[in-house]
Amino acid sequence: MKNIRCLALLVLSSCLFLSSLGSAADRSSDRQWSEFRGPTGDGHSPDANVPVQWDASSILWQTDLPVLGHSSPVMWDDKIFLTGAVQKGSAVERHVMCVDRRSGKLLWDTPVALGAGEQIHKMNNWGSPSCATDGTCVAAFFGPGGLHCLDMNGKPLWSRELGSFPGVWGIGASPIFVGDTIVQNCDAQGASYLLAVDKQTGQDRWRQPRADTPRGGWSTPLLSVTPEGAELLLNGEFGINAYNPQTGQPLWNCRGFNGRGTPMPVVGNGLVYVVNGKAGDVYAVRSGGRGDVTETHMAWHTPRRGGRDLPSPILVGDTLVAVGMAGVVTGYDAHDGTVLFKQRLGGNYSGSPILAGGLVYMLSDTGEVNVLKIGRKMEIVSRNRVGSGSDEIFRSSPTTAPGMLLIRSDRRLYCIGSK
Repeated sequence: MKNIRCLALLVLSSCLFLSSLGSAADRSSDRQWSEFRGPTGDGHSPDANVPVQWDASSILWQTDLPVLGHSSPVMWDDKIFLTGAVQKGSAVERHVMCVDRRSGKLLWDTPVALGAGEQIHKMNNWGSPSCATDGTCVAAFFGPGGLHCLDMNGKPLWSRELGSFPGVWGIGASPIFVGDTIVQNCDAQGASYLLAVDKQTGQDRWRQPRADTPRGGWSTPLLSVTPEGAELLLNGEFGINAYNPQTGQPLWNCRGFNGRGTPMPVVGNGLVYVVNGKAGDVYAVRSGGRGDVTETHMAWHTPRRGGRDLPSPILVGDTLVAVGMAGVVTGYDAHDGTVLFKQRLGGNYSGSPILAGGLVYMLSDTGEVNVLKIGRKMEIVSRNRVGSGSDEIFRSSPTTAPGMLLIRSDRRLYCIGSK
């Protein structure tokens, strides 16, 4: 009888947790771009009337930012949140900023940490991870600069130091909200872990150790709700892992092909699609397994040759689309991995693509936005440029609002729309 009561309580707890996830998912219909890669974490925009072609007259406003960064714009209602950093002598000061969506006015700029700056790659920055928000508070992560939570008006609520994050590359993983917790990937060179904290207090809800890595980790977790239950997916140095979002306990793992694990996974058709980060097979995994599922649940894998992949892939109907850093776009049949097309856009790409109004938007490092129609083949619908000069670099991902496209360079934020 005691066991039955325990089981009933466990089922009730799981149902309540899934219900809270459903409530969070319902908020995506409010058109909030609440985290890196949008309300569902896969780059899919709820906005259908995003500009497709533009010129200088389409720039509604542009705002010079007080500090540099590569984080992507995150938005709730008319507030856009960004991170950045500035070097002050031998120290680095980390900032969280808020810009008004209607006017481009800087509403607030809050320094949250001042301390030694970690070693970073020349392509990285001390303000690369994007914010996350649930409409009540804003979370921002800076690696050795800590994890921070602010209210919607920029007042610091709490801060956590999470370690030194050794390595030569810097950090890049963004936080996400899962119910009333903030989840953060804390992969580093050596000891690594996945962390969930209470959004009100910053105290640990759970902490799950991960395999020590020789390089570090830069991927953002993705919440996926499957028929078997919720899964927290995280790409990494050795492959893809799934965790119970309520407890952090490992559910399953599938070994990858060539390390780094920078790109986020995407989900669809009952599959999890994974790009490694270095040249190696792109692959798809059936969700819902337990333990090491490499031999039992890998649905397909297809050779992916060439250089590095920083951008995350995007799923467009039955086509999985991936763009490499060198600007080569490849389309794969989402059901069996067959290569459908391969085309060079030109330029270099660091930010991840988004899907809006049935079209894919890819932002190059120099500020060129390629708008693509994707099916069994790829069609370039338009090429557009944004940016004030050669002093800018664009390594973030675009963000949409109704009738607007928000694009951030390392030093400016642009709003494109119809006057």
